[in-house]
This record gives sequence, structure tokens and C-alpha cells, in this order.
Amino acid sequence: MLYISTRDNHPAVQSSEAITLGMAGDGGLFVPREMPGLANPLTIDSNYQETARRVLAPFLSDFSAAELGSAIDNAYNAETFNAPGIVELVPLDPHRSVLELWHGPTAAFKDVALQIMPQFMQIAKDKTNNKTHTVILVATSGDTGKAALEGFRDKPGISIVVFYPAGGVSEIQKLQMVTTGGGNTHVVAVEGNFDDCQSGVKAIFSDPALARELGVHNMALSSANSINWGRLCPQIVYYVRAYGLAVQRNLVKAGAPVDFCVPTGNFGNILAGYYARRMGLPIRRLICASNRNRILADFFASGVYDCNREFYRTSSPSMDILISSNLERFLFEMSGRDGKRIQGWFSELSKSGRYAIDPQTLASMKEFIAAGWAGEERVPGVIRAEFERSGYVFDTHTAVAAAALDDLGDRKVHTIIDSTASPYKFSGDVLPALTGEHPDNEWLSIERLHAAGKIPIHRAVLGLRERPVRHTRQCAVANMSGVLMEICAKISHHPGAKALGH
Repeated sequence: MLYISTRDNHPAVQSSEAITLGMAGDGGLFVPREMPGLANPLTIDSNYQETARRVLAPFLSDFSAAELGSAIDNAYNAETFNAPGIVELVPLDPHRSVLELWHGPTAAFKDVALQIMPQFMQIAKDKTNNKTHTVILVATSGDTGKAALEGFRDKPGISIVVFYPAGGVSEIQKLQMVTTGGGNTHVVAVEGNFDDCQSGVKAIFSDPALARELGVHNMALSSANSINWGRLCPQIVYYVRAYGLAVQRNLVKAGAPVDFCVPTGNFGNILAGYYARRMGLPIRRLICASNRNRILADFFASGVYDCNREFYRTSSPSMDILISSNLERFLFEMSGRDGKRIQGWFSELSKSGRYAIDPQTLASMKEFIAAGWAGEERVPGVIRAEFERSGYVFDTHTAVAAAALDDLGDRKVHTIIDSTASPYKFSGDVLPALTGEHPDNEWLSIERLHAAGKIPIHRAVLGLRERPVRHTRQCAVANMSGVLMEICAKISHHPGAKALGH
């Protein structure tokens, strides 16, 4: 399998090179040159690991069966995930079920990809004879940061630097990041929002002078955000596995269509669902759920992507995003893989903060994408109503998806709701929705949520209060590259790193 750029600006590469590079030149993203198919009739595997082997093998054709098997076994086991099935499918009623993606070490769906991506990175570096010290650069709206930190912690030949928006993540998300151990982890609060962090990271990747300076000292950047194909492709697996579980549990018949409802901000999670559909998984519709930052809902309604709007901080902070990076990959596919149009649209976005796609591309998307959004005022009521109806406790992001499904769903097919985080990560908003209580700290909220919801406290928050804070650095958006170079100068793995400066 070879990978090409969404902007036609990079030679085709094998998967190992696409993973180590992270991004193609000048902002383009790597996508597979061809799309493999699933077995027909659809194979229903006995466990998650078997599904992962079957789905990932054609995307990683330069990995041997032994290499891929080792990566899967190291990522998906009882030590890393506290659910026997890695992900769990929980029926709510005959028409809806919840796909729990948060049983990994950080209580968020990002763990599913970010436990295996470091395995991919190390294998890819060996295959490409890459002897550089890799610096993983991450922008996070809350969940990716901690999941990446845990995945790459103390991996040899790799350091990781995470930028997160100061004041733009939940208290639990912040504490998870700033208490992270490991000799190769670095966390920086940025005085801005997630889009500022993401734009700053992209600017760093696009800075040839910075790359040359790092290269002199045998260091190179890569990414753990879903702009890296090695992070995105493992997410395809859980869509295929979810369908298999739905068949095994007689929620749908084998071969019958389903809908997926996905809370999303950066469009990576739902894009993985699109790729599963392209592979042949019988997905009728993908419902794209947004919070008050409804830029995706507006885009799918009008075909105009316009970032010139107010940014809101919400109770679902992982979706507080106005620049959805993975939308570029989706538009590349929907436009007939027209790299010139992609280049034009995203060049216009960087200049004016907006672009408009053509009617034909918009019509192609609307054939299977439905998009909705839920304001802050709806979220508590959705959480409370579901708990009263089924006893199930949504986190705030999953509640946004459930609200969108209420608006857009129908009962013709079974709908699977992607649940992207444990309610304990956002207990300060979930508890008031259930009981009306407003404790004055997160720890009381967790205790009372446990009492009210009768669900085990996730290990990701157990003991978090007692862990020492290790990362206190903060910077302005304009100084992100400078801070990165300061960190690189202190990376002890590299003997010449002290000479770095910026």
C-alpha cells in the first residue's frame, strides 16, 4: 500500500514513511492510494485483536505479519485496557446502542489508537533505518494529549511535546497531562484556544529553517495527532468491531445496514467511520454531532466553511474546535481526489478564514452524512433523561451525540453512538445533570457521581489528586516554536542537543 498527499505535493510513500513523517510537505495529509475491501460476505471476528489484524494488514503492507501481530498484542491487552473486549457495545434500547471507546488508560477514545501508534512508530523507524531522535509534537483539546503521553512515555529514541489550551480543558484533563511521568514527556499550556495550538503546531511542521536546525542535531519532528495516518487508521478497526458485536448480540442481522452517530470536532473519529464504509462495512449514514461550536453542522448544511465566528468554551471541550484538520482528507475523497482543489480551498482558508466547496461535492457528502448540533442548554437534560430511561450515564460529548441523534435519527436501522469519554472525566458537569448537585471541587463530584450512577470509578482518575505536578511551563502562541527548541535543547537522549537554540 502506497500513500499520496491530499495536495499532490509529495511522492508516494510506503506506510512506514507516512507514519514517521506525520504530514506531507506544505500542509498536505497522507491518504492511501487505494482503498482495500473487507471480506464479502462480512467476516465477524471472535475478538478485537483478530479484527485489528484483518483491518490493518492491507493498510500496513510493508509490515510483516509478525511485526503487526506484535504491535497489536502490545497495545490491546488486559494491562492497557480494563475491558476484556477493548471496546464495549452497550444496548440502550432496540434502536440504539453505545460503543464505549474509553476503557484504556486515560478514559478517552484516543487510547484505542494511541496505544498502538507508538508501536507503529518504532517499527516504522526500524524499517526505514531512521536513526534520528523523533520528537512527537501534539496539539490537544484535552484527550489526545494524555493518551499520546501515555502511549509514547519512555519509548526509546522518541520524545513527546504536548501543547494544550490554558483554561480550555477540564480540570481532570489538565491534571492527567501535567502529572505525567516519564523522562521523555513535556507538556506546555498555551495562552489561546485549541485552534491556536493546532495552527501553531502546523506552522512548526511547515518551518523549513526549524527542520534544518533540528536535522543538524539528528532530530526530526513527527505527529501523534490524527493528521498522522498511523494514528487514524487504527480507529477504523473499532467501527468494524462494533458492527461485529452488534451482529453477535442480535441487534442487527449480518449484512444489514447501521448508522453511527459520532461527536466530533477535528473530524478524525468520524473520518475513520467513513473509511470503514469505503471498505465495505454496511454503514447507511454517519451522523456528525457538533456542540455549540457548530462549524461542521453549518458546513454540511451550506457548503461554506467559515472560521470567522465566535469561539465558545463548552462542557464538551474536546469538541471546542473551529479548524477541523481531517476534513481535508474527507474533501479529497469527496472531490474525486482533486489535489488542486484541496490546495485552493485550504489556501483560501489560511488567507481569509473561509472557503466554499462546489455544489457537486456538497451533494456527494449529503448522500450519507447528516449533521446536527446541540447547545449547552440541552446537554444536562439529555444526560438526565437517558439515565432515567435506561440507567446509562453519558459523558458530555456522548450527550451531544445523543441530542443530535434525537434530532436526526430514525428507527429504520440500528444506530451506534460513539461514546468518546468516561463520564468521570467530566464529572463536574455530569453530576449536576443527574442530581442537581454542584460540589465545589472535582473530587467530590467524582465521589458523588459514583454514588449516584453506580458505575465503577475509572482507573484514570483514581489517585490522580495525589500525583505530583511535573509540568508547569506556559507560553504565548507566538512563542510555541521557541519553547519547542528550548525543550529540544534539553532532551538528554541527544548528545548534541545542548547546542540547539532559537
